[in-house]
Amino acid sequence: MRRTTRALTALALAAAALMGSASAATADDEAPTEAGTAFRTAVAIKQDEKATADASTGDYLYWQFPAGAGQRATVKATVNLPEASARHGAATWQLDVFDGLRRRQACTTGDRTARASEQDTTVALSCTLRTVRPWSERWANDPLPGAYYIRLTVVDVPDRDLGLPVKAEVRVGAEDAGGARAEGGALGAPLHAAAVAEPDGGWNGGWWSGRWGWTVGGAVLCALAAVGGYTLTRHPHRR
Repeated sequence: MRRTTRALTALALAAAALMGSASAATADDEAPTEAGTAFRTAVAIKQDEKATADASTGDYLYWQFPAGAGQRATVKATVNLPEASARHGAATWQLDVFDGLRRRQACTTGDRTARASEQDTTVALSCTLRTVRPWSERWANDPLPGAYYIRLTVVDVPDRDLGLPVKAEVRVGAEDAGGARAEGGALGAPLHAAAVAEPDGGWNGGWWSGRWGWTVGGAVLCALAAVGGYTLTRHPHRR
């Protein structure tokens, strides 16, 4: 009976410790509620983390996030606009993404700019980047592992609407499009990534890639075909 009581007590203490650790981790991992005003003050966010910021119409809002080799990142932003009665016309918002060297990156899909009418309550923007390469030539503008900067701002708005309060939300998602092995190389170090955490798959991606999938799948099919052929020739049907 004493052994059972001691065991239950130990389990209770362990559970309490785990709950305390989880609470501390939750407190430490709270999503950012502000944005930087320039590249140097960009607020670091994680992948799949929603960050928010209260700002004024006309402000430049900056965040930064990590992306590793083989990842295809999608940045989504939503701006909650001021009351329609306070606005004096339509406004155009723009979402830009830069790499660690502050080179603007192209969007393969998504609406990088969006125009909100005077009656709209929100405006949504998105940008899906090219797949991050594990390495590149020095002269190329290829996306490489490291930090990426998000810049969100209004680019066309009536002057009387400048300074009106807005609330911005950003989130970055990434899908794995193939690891470093698919390219046959790796970058020595991430580009200016000191302020952001390393992504789950690492800066240079995992060993798995689409090529490995096709290779393994083809090998399995060949093996099955060989076994099936051997079975048919080894045990012919009897009449």
